[in-house]
Amino acid sequence: MNSKAFSLALFSVLIWGSSFAAIRVSLQGGYDAGQNVLVRFIVASILFLIYALWPGTKFRLPHKSDILRILLLGWIGISLYHIFVTFGMESISAGTAGMLVGSGPIFTALIAFFFLKERLTGIGWVGLGIGFIGILFIAFGSADASLTLTNGAVFVLIAACASAVFFVFQKPLLTRYSAIELTGYFTWAGTLPFLIFSPGIFSALQNATVEAHFATLYVGIFPAAIAYVTWATALSLANASSVSSLIYLEPAVAIVVAWMWLHELPSGLSLVGGVIAISGVLIVNFLGKRREKQRRISDQAAESSV
Repeated sequence: MNSKAFSLALFSVLIWGSSFAAIRVSLQGGYDAGQNVLVRFIVASILFLIYALWPGTKFRLPHKSDILRILLLGWIGISLYHIFVTFGMESISAGTAGMLVGSGPIFTALIAFFFLKERLTGIGWVGLGIGFIGILFIAFGSADASLTLTNGAVFVLIAACASAVFFVFQKPLLTRYSAIELTGYFTWAGTLPFLIFSPGIFSALQNATVEAHFATLYVGIFPAAIAYVTWATALSLANASSVSSLIYLEPAVAIVVAWMWLHELPSGLSLVGGVIAISGVLIVNFLGKRREKQRRISDQAAESSV
């Protein structure tokens, strides 16, 4: 991965990591989950609309053959992901949600294996197994009182799967559209289903705290708009698995921001699970891939010597 792709992807991960605490603040300050996701994506949609209509800006319409794929990916990567993350965070901490979403590269590796025919080495499968053990620790540790699997943890795991699908299958479209064009399409498509949460929105806007308003506005501008553009740009410059591997930093950011902002920490079991899951991600995305690269080099050397 080149330095530009790395910097853009790292920026996105840092911004996304901070979003969990901001969403939690909004939920505690007067918004319900549906209203929160609607308002922040209306903000993001307006930002992309202003950019698209700005004089002198080249913002092309999508080709007819791509519209269905764009809609489906927008509904998966924006609608499904953010609905499940936000509703999940009604019952689990910001740090726990960040750790579960940080398991995304594990699902990305599986999707790449089954759909893109990217092979995993033996150590890669070991890494996946370790990662899933970590996910179980996080999920079962999300209930403070007992070792039970909460609905919130299940919701956020579904969101992590959705984000993996979104990141893997959007890359071919980046050869035909700019990052900001594609992110605008996804945002507009993904915002449409959120309109079902519009009843009561004006009451929430009137009654929510100032901090909740600022937190929602922050998520709408930075994590929901700008960070998606920088992430798509990084994807256009490097392969999906290398870029997605940086998501392992997101849980750490989420935990630190939640601790500083909300004085909130995940349970001890979830923290242990987070360390295990991140270890699994590192094994899959670094050790496994390095050995695979070395194997290909050895194979090429053997072929050239014949």
